[in-house]
Amino acid sequence: MKLNSVCLPLHLSQCLSSKMAAASISVDQDQFTCSVCLDLLKDPVTIPCGHSYCMGCIKGSWDQDDHTGVYSCPQCRQTFTPRPVLGRNTILADMVEKLKKTELQAAPPAHCYAGPGDVACDVCTGRKRKAVKSCLVCLASYCETHLQPHYESPAFKKHKLVQATGNLQEKICSDHGKLLEVYCRSDQQCVCYLCTMDEHRGHDTVSAAAERTEKQNQLKATQRKFQQRIQEREKELQDLRQAVQSLTRSAQAAVEDSERIFTELICSIERRRSEVKELIRDQEKAAKWWKRRGE
Repeated sequence: MKLNSVCLPLHLSQCLSSKMAAASISVDQDQFTCSVCLDLLKDPVTIPCGHSYCMGCIKGSWDQDDHTGVYSCPQCRQTFTPRPVLGRNTILADMVEKLKKTELQAAPPAHCYAGPGDVACDVCTGRKRKAVKSCLVCLASYCETHLQPHYESPAFKKHKLVQATGNLQEKICSDHGKLLEVYCRSDQQCVCYLCTMDEHRGHDTVSAAAERTEKQNQLKATQRKFQQRIQEREKELQDLRQAVQSLTRSAQAAVEDSERIFTELICSIERRRSEVKELIRDQEKAAKWWKRRGE
């Protein structure tokens, strides 16, 4: 039957509210971390001093102390003799499982984490998320969560945010602490706008973005030229392969024709040889016949 707090006595209603509030209190993951493996408790056990460990971790630790017969807590160093019998802490195990499910549901998608080539958030601890903006005043990069103070707090109002950029220190002028947003073509280097009023005064300068665009266009043009040359060389190579194949076929045909001609020539010579031999024999027979008649 569904209970309504209005129908319950006041002290029972307050008790339920207190329990519900207590259930909603968040817990720190470190409270459920094994101090041996530094991971969430697996098959947790609680030893007599009150500290909890993974079953396998504390067994492994105590197995090394079997030769002494004295077993101690890895945290408080309290000793026990004989070796305590270990039993699984079912309540703690259930709490760890619930914590795992809660973290799994609350965990951001995998694509939110920084990978190779991404700029990582400088504030995140543990596995870092992708940075979405970099601050040229803080010289740090922030994910969406840690970037919020820059949007919400007046203290960050004058901070300049740019697209997430790695190696921020290399993009700041070491002399003036300003962003290297100007390119000096005379000296072939990036400078800040204050440098153009000082040692780079009168030099041929453009914005770094404009120079980058021009360099990218030049690079694309060079890539097109190289691509065209590659295609031309591939065409020449294909033509050469076809010519080699044609020459190979012609040479093979010539060899086959030569073999056929020589075979026919040899056969013709053999036939002629046989005919000559037969003619000589006939002449010898005729000569003998005339000789016998003359006698």
